[in-house]
Amino acid sequence: MNRLYNCLSALLLVATPLAAQTPLPALTTFPVGATTVTVSALTTGLTVPWELVWGPDNFIWMTERGGRISRVNPATGAVTPLITLADVATSSEGGLLGMALHPDFATSPYVYVVYNYTENGIYLEKLVRLTYANGTLGAPLVLLGNIPATSTHSGSRLLILPDRTLLMSTGDAQQQPQAQNPASLNGKILRLNLDGSVPANNPTAGSPVYTLGHRNPQGLVRSPSGRLYSSEHGPNNDDELNLIEPGRNYGWPTVEGFCNQPAEQTFCTQNNVREPLTTWTPTLGVAGLTYYNSPAIPGWQNHLLLASLKGSRLTDLALNAAGDAIPTRTDYLTGFGRLRAICVSPQGRVYVGTSNRDGRNSPAPTDDRILVLENRAYVATATTAPAAARLRLWPNPARRNITLERPALADDVIIISDALGRQMQTARFPAGQKQVIVSVEHLKPGVYLVQNGSRNQRLVIW
Repeated sequence: MNRLYNCLSALLLVATPLAAQTPLPALTTFPVGATTVTVSALTTGLTVPWELVWGPDNFIWMTERGGRISRVNPATGAVTPLITLADVATSSEGGLLGMALHPDFATSPYVYVVYNYTENGIYLEKLVRLTYANGTLGAPLVLLGNIPATSTHSGSRLLILPDRTLLMSTGDAQQQPQAQNPASLNGKILRLNLDGSVPANNPTAGSPVYTLGHRNPQGLVRSPSGRLYSSEHGPNNDDELNLIEPGRNYGWPTVEGFCNQPAEQTFCTQNNVREPLTTWTPTLGVAGLTYYNSPAIPGWQNHLLLASLKGSRLTDLALNAAGDAIPTRTDYLTGFGRLRAICVSPQGRVYVGTSNRDGRNSPAPTDDRILVLENRAYVATATTAPAAARLRLWPNPARRNITLERPALADDVIIISDALGRQMQTARFPAGQKQVIVSVEHLKPGVYLVQNGSRNQRLVIW
């Protein structure tokens, strides 16, 4: 892209005042095809929610840039803090950023976070694993540290793949040439094992680098088909939505957006550059990215949903059947300010975190907020699993008692284990009975596994 545009856009940015935010109405709606989507506020009074993750306990897990990690009840909006990381260093865009939960959380109760910190006066970034137990997070273990950072261009999203490897995006830390340096961890998407070691089948043996040539990737998601997508901030032109492929080069800083300038075309040919699927000029400040795979809002099904900061909108990115092109894109949810984080519940509700207290907007009194986007007319159709695979329990989460129901009169024994696999309690179904009430009030807050023969369910005590 011609860099003359950068200078013109920079002048426009300086001359443009910050947008004032108006309080969110109690309820608002917008159409997606024939579906009416209702927007309401789940939680207010937050401070720059950076990541939202739908957890295995059916709660929203949230990071806030200042260092707090919490669980948010999607029914009530109640926020339960788990930890505030004391060594998080916030500076402009920096602080506590992305988060991912171990996919086997019941037996491996690990939470992975990436954040900025200082050491000997130097601003850095690290990947840390925390352990969830007794309703809190602790036992921090640094898996990767000493990554050069600055107050901007730190990335960073985390994504755990089905093969139990972890992807971590990093920004160029304003050291643009490092994005093309394979020995640097900046301007990359990294791939690590969940213990922090380097997978043997990475593109380059012994290197965590999965892709290179990134400026500031702030969205990362995997579709059910296995394709990986990332959203990336451009300078003042060419925000990108990229299809991530191992070993590929994404061009920065030589290439901005598509390979459409003579120097860019030469570089792209020589360096295995993967062009973006789509770009935005002027830029939107593309951030959180998710894949929508629910029938609740049919017009979004099998699409990407992208939250943006400067653009202050939610963008629906339709994918072709192969998932390697974006035929159309449609904007929604304007008027709520800067949008950064996004996740989807199994029921098809979309949760979006605003970012109006990040120093680049004029927040409303109730900012920051988690917004709920839902089709209130949608009724999920229950799917019936084979009887041998089903065990019902309620309420969940629970505090005092749970009711268990087995589908067949077999396997009387009930075993409740903690997240480390330790047996905490046993019970039995009465002879000939399908239901039993079990007291769990002596169990500490946390995630447990309830087993009945080959059947099992996760249980959250709070």
